[in-house]
Amino acid sequence: MKPGIDAHPHSPRPAGADDRHCDELLAALGVFRRSAPQIHRWGGRLAQALGGGARLLVAGNGGSAAQAQHLTAELVGRYRDDRPAYSALALHADTSSTTAIANDYGVQEVFARQVRAHGRAGDVLMLLSTSGASANLLAAAEQARGAGMAVWALTGPAPNPLEAACDEALCVNAPVSATVQELHLVAVHMLCESFDRAVGLAAAPAPVVKAPPTGTGLTGTEAGQ
Repeated sequence: MKPGIDAHPHSPRPAGADDRHCDELLAALGVFRRSAPQIHRWGGRLAQALGGGARLLVAGNGGSAAQAQHLTAELVGRYRDDRPAYSALALHADTSSTTAIANDYGVQEVFARQVRAHGRAGDVLMLLSTSGASANLLAAAEQARGAGMAVWALTGPAPNPLEAACDEALCVNAPVSATVQELHLVAVHMLCESFDRAVGLAAAPAPVVKAPPTGTGLTGTEAGQ
């Protein structure tokens, strides 16, 4: 019988083999919940920046590139409710530019050169890395800070070089890269929710206070009571 092909689907498996991943995620999630205020702040600041015409640039390698593109899709499209589109670019997604830069300047420059092309003072650069040590992300952070951009990072456990290279970092305390990436996705969704809430508050019309009838001596607030 060929293992993994002809084996009976109910063959005995090592105890806990299927549960370990969930246990690691659950343990890390408990610590991660403490990061909610920071993500909420980022959402509000991102709404203010993009609402004022700034742009979000996002970068990552491998699975983190997928997370980066997930974030930009939620902002250019929508997260839950309909709202205006906002400018957000995943820097790895332009494969022609990325491969040309890697070929001509080296892999370390694939994001930094795009930051140089697209980034402006007041824009935001978000970098995702489970290790926090990717040379091309560190180069992008240096370029962005020199251009007057805000630089944020989602990383694995602190301390790490990317945390030190950015203005702010949310460092996920988990020993396994898969768990770090899963919590990065949670952070992306929480960021989008905070962003949408801040956008909605900014767009809400100010309450109208009716003027009191002439000669009543009441203020607008008193007249409405």
